[in-house]
Amino acid sequence: MRFSGRIFFIFIIFAVLLSTISCRERKNDVVTIALTEKFSGLDTLSNTGTDAAADRVRTLIYNSLIKKNEKFEYVGELGDYKIGDDNLTVTFNLRENIKFHNGKLLTSADVKYTFDALFQANGSKAGSFYDSVPDETDPEKKKTKRVAQISNLETPDPKTVVFKVTRPELVNQLLSNFVTIPIIPEGTIEQQKTAPVGTGAFKFVSFDSVNSLVQLEAFADYWEGVPKIAKLNVKTVPDANALQSELLTGAVDISPNPTILSPDALKAIGDSGTLKVERFPGSNIQYIGFNTQVSPFNNVKVRQAIAYAINRERIINELLSGQAKLAYSILPEDSWAFSTGTKYTHDPAKAKQLLQEANYKGEVIKFKFASGNQSVNQYSQIIQSSLKEVGLNVELEPLEPNTVLDNLKNGQFQMNTSIWIGGNQDPIFFRDLFASTDFPDKKLNGRNRARYSNPEFDKIIDEAVKTTDKNKARELYAKAQEIISNDVPLLPLWYPSSMVISSKRIGNIKINPSGDWSFVKDVTVSN
Repeated sequence: MRFSGRIFFIFIIFAVLLSTISCRERKNDVVTIALTEKFSGLDTLSNTGTDAAADRVRTLIYNSLIKKNEKFEYVGELGDYKIGDDNLTVTFNLRENIKFHNGKLLTSADVKYTFDALFQANGSKAGSFYDSVPDETDPEKKKTKRVAQISNLETPDPKTVVFKVTRPELVNQLLSNFVTIPIIPEGTIEQQKTAPVGTGAFKFVSFDSVNSLVQLEAFADYWEGVPKIAKLNVKTVPDANALQSELLTGAVDISPNPTILSPDALKAIGDSGTLKVERFPGSNIQYIGFNTQVSPFNNVKVRQAIAYAINRERIINELLSGQAKLAYSILPEDSWAFSTGTKYTHDPAKAKQLLQEANYKGEVIKFKFASGNQSVNQYSQIIQSSLKEVGLNVELEPLEPNTVLDNLKNGQFQMNTSIWIGGNQDPIFFRDLFASTDFPDKKLNGRNRARYSNPEFDKIIDEAVKTTDKNKARELYAKAQEIISNDVPLLPLWYPSSMVISSKRIGNIKINPSGDWSFVKDVTVSN
């Protein structure tokens, strides 16, 4: 299952010959960055679906009211903010002299226009600002209706924006939702679809939708300083072989987090010396999920047995070439609310003992995962082998990604593996993933795919989310983590590293644990 280094190095020799010709023709003021997923469009404000690739482009063109710092805390980006004594009001004071790409100065009117346009479009991001509650007019109480979380939005002067929410516990959620909302100038919502205008480091030039190529240029009036890159191309390259070829020939200069390449391929590229491969700490969480409502995973000892049976360190070191870090929580280690709870080490004897205590009789366990990713396929096979060694009868079931999602939503699974991206950086995610809910017809309400229910956890997480005392919240989240780690409705595996491949003319790459593209504005390029 290891990558064939000999074939790869033959490919390198051929590619280097091509790159000699290509580099002569390349303009030194143009840098090309590769997306490995196709994206739906440039308008990330009103789009109807979740598009992580489009959101990466968003960070180049736009800024938001809020961003995350190195501890995954919410800090102001386009302005400073203050939470009122009533714990219902968030007031933003916008920074001075921030310009949009069309020359207009940022004012509170632009912020209000942005949110009016967001709610008018009623896309996926707008939905985050609403609660779904039972419809009281429905006699059978099967229908729900949406209720706005923001009760008022005021702009008392050109530099002040005041948001008011309906409940204190919504303040932190409001700040979280602001992170992905691009602030746009008044009257430009239709233009955003074809020629986006923001306040970001790079200004839109053109978009070739057929070839998925976006051309940008440095914004001379960018409020944090002009980027070192004069011209930036964003190119979609979803094929692993094509990506390697374009990197080696110089057609692509930077490829952040190229998940279509296996860890072996990344290691081979780095060892070749032709390109740079840099590794940075990551915050996303690879995990194994269990349906706690079905046999045998309705027995906590079976879930604990699996946690002890898997040699995660070996998978990280040998299969993943060290490109990950062992995880003991869904939260990143740098999170202000991080704690470990129960630490599961590789202990096959303990796993066998727990299975005996659980009276497991060898019934078949279907282990589902999304097909198409070589690394996931390989580590799933290793996990299957480890579980069989302790007596678990596990069968692999690779499925199309959309089929897996449908199965998870409908409770049609026993065990699965996947990754959570971004959401796990906020401790509120504990509530989203594990708070008790009803599952009519075994269908999912919210993100609690595990169908997990624990009244003690519910009480603690509800208090943690509602408290405005950060120290108290930290203590409560630690208790919540202790319960979850003991009950194991989800087993954290590892945090995949953020990997970046680049040509040697590219410098000062410092990607943050979130893996977003905000680092691009600080990248340097040499002749």
